[in-house]
Amino acid sequence: MSSVEELYATLKRLQEPKGYFFSRDREKVFDILAGLLANRERYGYMCCPCRLSSGDKEQDRDIICPCAYREEDVREFGSCYCNLYVSPAWNEGKIPAVYVPERRPPEKLHF
Repeated sequence: MSSVEELYATLKRLQEPKGYFFSRDREKVFDILAGLLANRERYGYMCCPCRLSSGDKEQDRDIICPCAYREEDVREFGSCYCNLYVSPAWNEGKIPAVYVPERRPPEKLHF
């Protein structure tokens, strides 16, 4: 995948059947997807552009998109940390769009 549009279409097709939808804020979604592609070019893997990567794939495994925290974040808050993946209720405004706290362990935040 070389373009944001291709990545969008692929992830939408793969993630929606699992119950994960892109935020209705398409501009923000495309910015995050562009960050994923930039990180793939930079590091060789699509780590979360909303977090600081170490550049070590094994160290960053938990933040390779979709990150290890997405399921719990969407279940609890209706959105992942980045607001990339959300629940239908979040997109429809049926639940408040609140700040999603960082779940990544502190020892993974410092290199």
